[in-house]
Amino acid sequence: MPGSKLDPIDRKILRELQDDGRMTNVELARRVGISAPPCLRRVRTLEESGLIKGYHADVNARELGFEVQVFAMVGLHSQAEVDLSAFEEKCRNWPLVRECHMLNGEIDFILKCVAPDLSTFQNFLTEGLTSAENVASVKTSLVIRGAKDEPGVPFDVLESRANAED
Repeated sequence: MPGSKLDPIDRKILRELQDDGRMTNVELARRVGISAPPCLRRVRTLEESGLIKGYHADVNARELGFEVQVFAMVGLHSQAEVDLSAFEEKCRNWPLVRECHMLNGEIDFILKCVAPDLSTFQNFLTEGLTSAENVASVKTSLVIRGAKDEPGVPFDVLESRANAED
């Protein structure tokens, strides 16, 4: 179910749930202008199709004691699919790695890492990341502050594209 094939009600449901995933189905139905039973059916269809991947609390990492956020740019010796998949699996098993993205260009992966302090991150960097099989280089950048952290997608862009197709 590609984004352009969604009807306006489905797009409204996705927008509302992206903004507040904790609202009741009754409230969601009210906001999108349909009754609760068809709203719930639509939400389940969106979940089953993979357009809704899950529901999460947006926790404050700093308030929980994770003072350090680092982006690590990783280059690998080999970019064979088996080696790329092995590195991705390793990243899924490292708790400090919160995001892992394969890129094209000079670096192979960018990792978003969080740690309670610099020494914890340094330990992960030296004993985990740089010593991992197939890792050729690692460059890190410590986050000083974040200016924007917006989850999801810009639904106004999606709406504009949908309206242009009509």
